Amino acid sequence: MTGIVVVGAGQAGASLAARVRALGYDGSVTLIGEEPTPPYQRPPLSKGYLLGDLDLERLYLRASSFWKENEIDLKLSAPVKSIDRSARTVLADGEPIPYGKLALTMGSSPRRMPVAAGGDLRGVYTIRTLADVDAMASEFQSGRKLLVIGGGYLGLEVAAVGVKLGLEITLIEMAPRILQRVAAPPTSDYFRELHCSHGVNILENTEIERLTGDVRVSGAELSNGITVPTDFVIVAIGVTPKTGIAEEAGLEIENGIRTDSHGRTSDPNIWSAGECASFPYKGRRLRLECVGNAIDQAELVARNMLGGSESYKAKPWFWSDQYDVKLQIAGLNTGYDRIARRKGDNDRSMSVWYYRGGRLLAVDAINDPRAYMAGKRIIDAAQTVAPEHVMDLRKIPKLCWHTP
Repeated sequence: MTGIVVVGAGQAGASLAARVRALGYDGSVTLIGEEPTPPYQRPPLSKGYLLGDLDLERLYLRASSFWKENEIDLKLSAPVKSIDRSARTVLADGEPIPYGKLALTMGSSPRRMPVAAGGDLRGVYTIRTLADVDAMASEFQSGRKLLVIGGGYLGLEVAAVGVKLGLEITLIEMAPRILQRVAAPPTSDYFRELHCSHGVNILENTEIERLTGDVRVSGAELSNGITVPTDFVIVAIGVTPKTGIAEEAGLEIENGIRTDSHGRTSDPNIWSAGECASFPYKGRRLRLECVGNAIDQAELVARNMLGGSESYKAKPWFWSDQYDVKLQIAGLNTGYDRIARRKGDNDRSMSVWYYRGGRLLAVDAINDPRAYMAGKRIIDAAQTVAPEHVMDLRKIPKLCWHTP
């Protein structure tokens, strides 16, 4: 075995490379990243780092000495251009790097505004990398106008940071309500009210016709005929998995790089994990965009690359921090047909419980850690709890849990 090469030095890639060493693998391990920065956390980019509460050193996933001490060859500023499956090499920075087994952990790319709609104007940003946030940092000056495009969790987090830094915020969402793709109306209502109470101007069911300006953005023409003036724009309209080199190499693609339950792609010597990988989940294929999945899936793939045969059993969980509100999500609410709403211990806490056919699918817990922990335990145990029992979690005995 020539060695293990990991393409993509984000959370999944760093976790995978570290795990194969921790499991005692003594062959060569190469971790290739296209950014100049060692592996770091991405979630704080739109929260503490953007706000200025978290410095660069605290973003790093590992101390700078870790990679050398563990004999992991960390190649930075080295985007991989291609995979030669016959020769078992990847081409990075003009250099062919041989592999015995290859792991693809490239993550995702942010969706951007079309160039024809002004997406290439100066002052239009996306948030995905450290360089993205560093490039926009000087824009966050009190009194300036920020236009946020996208009413998902990332857009709302950016809006909250902007408010804290004294900006005037307008947020545009093309769907009838914010968070429509990921949450039930009560969760949307809570966060709409939260942001409006902080002065954010939220325009739902509204599309951007085009961004205006000569060289630099100065405004946005909306579908309702209004033109909104702005000093800069942050686009937060989702991501797409990075599959380019995998597709060019002939690997199967299906909502990401297609893997089996072990994390193996259509090539037996190539594996994939993290946001760029899709895997079988409860009779369908799933691709998850969360830190927990990146770590758990990457570590399972590491074990399987070294001879294991474990199937991945995803336990999705997510979180979002906005102002002084913490949202914790357990499970996936896809396909829910009923919800139960629980009032929390105070006026600023609540939880939404999602059901399909009597089975608990997911829980949104807002400033309600008790609800989150109870829901997560029940979901992880593949059990459920009747909607009428979630109204007072303190009285839920284990006997209320059952397998539907």
